[in-house]
Amino acid sequence: MSSLRTKGKSTVVWLLMGMLLLGLGGFGITNFSGIGSAAIGAVGDTEIDSDDYLRAVSSELRALAAQTGQTLTPEQARAIGITQNVQARLFTAAALEEEARRIGLSVGDETVLRDLTSAPGFQTTGGQFDPARYQEVLRQEGLRPAEFEEDVRMDAARLILQDAVVGGVTAPQTLRDTTAAWILERRDFSWDELTTEDLAAPITPPDDETLVAWHQANAARFTAPEVRRITYAWLTPEMLVDSVELDETALRDLYESRIDEFRQPERRMVERLVYPSDADAATARARLDAGEATFEQLAVERGLTLTDIDLGELSEAELGVAGPAVFALDQPGVVGPVQTPLGPALISMNAILDPVDIPFEQAVVDLRAEAAADRARRVIEEQAHDLEDRIAGGATLEELAEATDMELGTIEFSAETPSEGIAAYPGFRERARVLSESDFPQLHQFDEGGIFAMRLDELVAPALIPFEEVRDEVLADWTAAETRRELKARAEERELVVESEAEANAPASTDETVGPAALAPAQGFQVATDVERDTGIEGVPQSVVADGFRLTEPGEVAAVEAEGRVFIIRLDAIKPADLAAEEAEPIIAGVENRLTNSLQADLFNAYARALQAKHGITINDGALAAADARLQ
Repeated sequence: MSSLRTKGKSTVVWLLMGMLLLGLGGFGITNFSGIGSAAIGAVGDTEIDSDDYLRAVSSELRALAAQTGQTLTPEQARAIGITQNVQARLFTAAALEEEARRIGLSVGDETVLRDLTSAPGFQTTGGQFDPARYQEVLRQEGLRPAEFEEDVRMDAARLILQDAVVGGVTAPQTLRDTTAAWILERRDFSWDELTTEDLAAPITPPDDETLVAWHQANAARFTAPEVRRITYAWLTPEMLVDSVELDETALRDLYESRIDEFRQPERRMVERLVYPSDADAATARARLDAGEATFEQLAVERGLTLTDIDLGELSEAELGVAGPAVFALDQPGVVGPVQTPLGPALISMNAILDPVDIPFEQAVVDLRAEAAADRARRVIEEQAHDLEDRIAGGATLEELAEATDMELGTIEFSAETPSEGIAAYPGFRERARVLSESDFPQLHQFDEGGIFAMRLDELVAPALIPFEEVRDEVLADWTAAETRRELKARAEERELVVESEAEANAPASTDETVGPAALAPAQGFQVATDVERDTGIEGVPQSVVADGFRLTEPGEVAAVEAEGRVFIIRLDAIKPADLAAEEAEPIIAGVENRLTNSLQADLFNAYARALQAKHGITINDGALAAADARLQ
């Protein structure tokens, strides 16, 4: 390998600025060799620093926690592939950087300045670049401005490469229209659900010999689950709330620290749709005013969803230059084009939120409850060290409950245990499932606050429940299965009759407005017209409708068992999609966007792999293992 080394430090750039696709494909390992000890790997001469890898993984975990409310451990992150995905993105970025450097691709200072000042991570809530925030964010990430700005320059170069590869790729019109037509196709059906009334005779109850055989043949349905008899000691904030003391001054300080929650100016719920030029924004506004498109359709045309353009609740000041125009509206509407830091935009105001002014006297009730719970959590944290020492010293759970605030309890835990009491806590359920008799009690924390320790007293293996104890359940299960079998046989008989009737009554010619020859509804059946694939038929399982859409010619019939019920469904008409209709436009635009993104992703993936193969990949297993060990 050449002595020249560069650093593929795009990680923080695409975390803070969101510039590249990156990560559309994995990476192929072509060779292993020694590289810098601080690098987890390299593509050609472009190394991937272990600190960048750790920043990227940590950011992924924070983002996931913000979305789901759950904090993953490093082991869980590895188990669900987060670390592998980050590695793939980093090697893809390094491959692009290596190629950009090889061909001498770069950008000027003006481009770097533009990208920096428009990055949301460095802006105020009003959309203005904040130099102080810029310096603070870089300080928190351990980066120097000059270093980061060079990374931004390289990211822009990578983006040029990426655009050169995928920028001109669009979905073929034939593929787009075929897919949209499949989605928008509608059908008419005749359908009926068979019930016990359709049987020639009621189901005759079987003798006990038959039921015993059924009990044995379907043992899994009559087997008691594994049961773990567990003794536990636990302590939660709720147990201590009534005993903690609160200071009135502290409550007032808490109120003042959250004053933005209790006192808010008038706000508006808004969405912003940015355009590349004033002319584009003006054209969109004209179409909106003429009723030729909705705000949502305009977003779809630009490859965006309403979530992408939603700005949430903003005050007039937070809206910046658009504030006066938006707040001049006295009901929902659209303003613009207005100039924003991101360019000319249309802004949709969807709701008016009145000012909030909650005095301390009104807020104190909720504040007191929150403060008491918070204080109780801190009390538990303060006691945790002493409790751990007691357990380490050999104290039993019973002794803990006698000497401390912890409460003793027992539970017969299984997969069927309802989520109540201590079993309502996921942390307890996770540990209870794997607890063994050889495990010594340890102090564990609930994610919701609180602590617990547990001991497995007895493990009761799964066992077939004696027939005598579940005879009624066995009889009900046999009867339900026999009823379904009889109904399915009856449905298959009727299927032939209904198909014969359809053939006899089929029209002599094809009605071009509905496609293949349409049929009158089947006699005695319920009718569903203009059924779409996704909407289905009310009261009918979706799998029945799916089977209906698999039928190819009017008059075809299917007998379908679904969710323990039996149906007959007949296709009466196929109604091809009208792709020229106005309501088809957003579907066609959405299909084109998804197909284009998919094609671009495939092409970019192939290009990234080719670059990795061309320049060669090296991986420093020791550095990667050391970095993984540093994950918190």
